[in-house]
Amino acid sequence: MDITTDLAPRPTADTAAPQSAAASLPEPLKLAVILGSNREGRFGPVVSDWFLSRVADRPDFTTELIDLAEADLPTGLSFKPGPAVRAELAKVTPRLAGADAFVVLTPEYNHSFPASLKSLIDWHFGEWQAKPVGFVSYGGISGGLRAVEQLRQVFAELHAVTVRDTVSFHHAGARFDDDGRHKDPADCDAAATVMLDQLAWWGLALRDAKSARPYAG
Repeated sequence: MDITTDLAPRPTADTAAPQSAAASLPEPLKLAVILGSNREGRFGPVVSDWFLSRVADRPDFTTELIDLAEADLPTGLSFKPGPAVRAELAKVTPRLAGADAFVVLTPEYNHSFPASLKSLIDWHFGEWQAKPVGFVSYGGISGGLRAVEQLRQVFAELHAVTVRDTVSFHHAGARFDDDGRHKDPADCDAAATVMLDQLAWWGLALRDAKSARPYAG
């Protein structure tokens, strides 16, 4: 009786071929940062520049900015948009579809969010489904949080998942210097870290789930 097979050493954690740390890391999430204001003289680019500089330090995200001042989407919706509208949609739709997660940067206009942002949302549906959404808001005394609370309801209807923690700038114009640097960044930097950690968790979880089974939206 040949017993050499049973006596052969079996691989252990110490003897198995090592894998590099990089090989075990998940592919970075594709994060679309949506600058929701297109108003003349807007403060939004100051906030987006600050936020993008925070995400740049995160190896778990690759980031692109979608600036709604660069896309002229009409408020009149159509199932058969004309050539001009299709051209505007082509600037944003593939980028939304390719994203794993979103961060919406919104001001607060009259206790709500801008029409430009509502138009972007309403022109799309499947692009939002089963993806996480985080928020960075700015405004006066409320810091844009009333706009965020309304956006949570809108994104829930679109089968998106909004993360709990936000970054908000109260009296935003007074928080930054003339060069766009935050005067006291410790708290907002910490808030951004918490929000991005939650977004990364949900982004990976939902991406893995959709790779195993398509979302039944």
